[in-house]
Amino acid sequence: MDNIIQDVQKQFMKEDVPAFKTGDIVRVEYLIREGKVERVQPFIGQVIQFKGHGVGKTFTVRRIVQGEGVERTFPLHSPLVVNVKVERNPINRPRRAKLFFLRDRTGRSAQL
Repeated sequence: MDNIIQDVQKQFMKEDVPAFKTGDIVRVEYLIREGKVERVQPFIGQVIQFKGHGVGKTFTVRRIVQGEGVERTFPLHSPLVVNVKVERNPINRPRRAKLFFLRDRTGRSAQL
């Protein structure tokens, strides 16, 4: 039974998945459709978590906009995610897989 599910999921998975980790500052280019018009909108922020596996694998990116924290979760294998580019690696590699402690911090202390 599991083999059938994996075969179906394989059809929808991307073959060239970008290599990035929790803590990296990434630029996610996301395809947005507004009526008949399509455009690519970038979202630059820090990866705070990976979740799931297979086709359902997602990652969450956090950034600060006008003093407010904004988080957005992207499906890794979605066709709407056009490109994920690593802008820079963190100065100190985090020891945790989920960086939720960054939500409580502001300013310079919110950087790794």
